[in-house]
Amino acid sequence: MPADRSDAALETLFLPFREGRLPWPTGGAMFLRARDGWPMHQRPLPGLFCEQSFKPEADALLQAGFAVNQADAPKTYELVLILPPRQRDEARALMARAVAMTKPGGRIIACQSNDEGARSSEADLAQLAGGVESMSKNKCRVFWTASLARLDVSLLAHWQTLDEPRAIADGRFLSRPGIFAWDRIDVASALLAEHLPEDLAGRAADLGAGFGYLSAELLTRCPGITALDAYEAENRALELARVNLESFEARVAIDYRWHDVAAGLPDTYDVIVTNPPFHAQRGIDRPDIGRRFIAVAADALGPGGRLWLVANRHLPYENALSESFAKVQTVVQQHGYKIIEAVRARSAKAAR
Repeated sequence: MPADRSDAALETLFLPFREGRLPWPTGGAMFLRARDGWPMHQRPLPGLFCEQSFKPEADALLQAGFAVNQADAPKTYELVLILPPRQRDEARALMARAVAMTKPGGRIIACQSNDEGARSSEADLAQLAGGVESMSKNKCRVFWTASLARLDVSLLAHWQTLDEPRAIADGRFLSRPGIFAWDRIDVASALLAEHLPEDLAGRAADLGAGFGYLSAELLTRCPGITALDAYEAENRALELARVNLESFEARVAIDYRWHDVAAGLPDTYDVIVTNPPFHAQRGIDRPDIGRRFIAVAADALGPGGRLWLVANRHLPYENALSESFAKVQTVVQQHGYKIIEAVRARSAKAAR
């Protein structure tokens, strides 16, 4: 994220430090679910380590010069900062991780927007750690513990398990709270899978693979697929895809790529399938992300390459598709979604 982009929760998280209510620790800090933004550059943050599983945010932090996802980072800290996610089990598990990473006498500070459950998260941290102080600004709440001395140990043990992988879809897949459509098969993806033609063949890519559902359906329904690259920006989901697709690896070469699709693809494909996101991580409508997925897919498909895409019926992707593909057809419209096949020209002459 560009450092000058507005981020109310990030700004409010650092408010107690700017106003002198909390000191920055001398012994270092960990920032869980960190993201870059101008509040990270207002003052020196010595000893700060960042953890981020979402590739675009991790890349932005690295570009800004922060230490991100370092294997040799310390195990415990005087201060742990959190930007809790919306999903409550995931947020509670993250708080439990923060407690485990906090040194005796250290503190945890968190911030969340009001419309994403700030009051509930504040109550959760207070329940776990024995009370918090808080401030409100920018339609957000920032809340922090005193030195961790009154932990609910049994609650801590329970919350540490809340985002563990668990079986869904009658045991066919493993998933976990917080990733897209984590507790079910997404209706749109299921509709796309249902209409994938058996003659798709060659090297394939799944853009935004999630926990691997579409990839599994493609490999099950299309025996001509010889290799598959699963691209996913959220590493928590990609780790599940590795498990869910393992049974296909005996016959198909599968590569799991923690990657921001919007940055482009490094390889060329015969087939691409995708259920592109149309919201940013923080719930902002971003139909431009889907259009970017289409442009990237067009660049990565070879002559005659085929894109199979599902989208909300109202999203205006047709212009973006017609600009890059020789043939575009809506295969079906159902349940508020549309399935589109787009085919690249077989030669430069045919594309003119």
